[in-house]
Amino acid sequence: MSATAGRKRATYQDVLDAPPHHVAEVIEGVLYVHPRPATPHAAASSALGEELGPPFKRGRGGPGGWLILYEPELHLGAEPDIVAPDLAGWRRERMPAAPRAAFITLAPDWVCEVLSPSTAAIDRSRKLPVYARERVGHVWLVDPQVRTLEVFRLDGDGYRVAAVWSGEAVVRAEPFDAIELALGVLWADVEPEP
Repeated sequence: MSATAGRKRATYQDVLDAPPHHVAEVIEGVLYVHPRPATPHAAASSALGEELGPPFKRGRGGPGGWLILYEPELHLGAEPDIVAPDLAGWRRERMPAAPRAAFITLAPDWVCEVLSPSTAAIDRSRKLPVYARERVGHVWLVDPQVRTLEVFRLDGDGYRVAAVWSGEAVVRAEPFDAIELALGVLWADVEPEP
């Protein structure tokens, strides 16, 4: 992970110029570049999308009404912060379909960040304030290493912890509490640590 705090604010061009196979984000004018996520991160993110997609995106076995995207590029704010959460969801009444654009400027209703050792501090200390400023109603932090799900609910100008679960718990996590989510599914494809 590298952050470049030069004399000038980082721009979208800096994101475009980032090395291939890296994720580049601009938060408060600082460029953060890190390698693509490792396998445990990718497995947890994929499993979560697979669990939420049918009932909430497609309405199969659940209420539908959501557009859920993997790693959307979001440009949020006037001097945009450019972030790429692992998953993001919009209620369809706010965004009926994904726009035909390289990035999205409408803040999501829900964001999930899957934590990695190299990104956890940025996800918590830099991105959460951006999401709060943009009024993202819920943020989930999933940690595949310690096998936890933290659910945050927007409360005023910041977030408060709505719930924290770990291991193999079966949960109803807002805003997707219409279904039960077995957390073990998120880590099922990841070898346990020795």
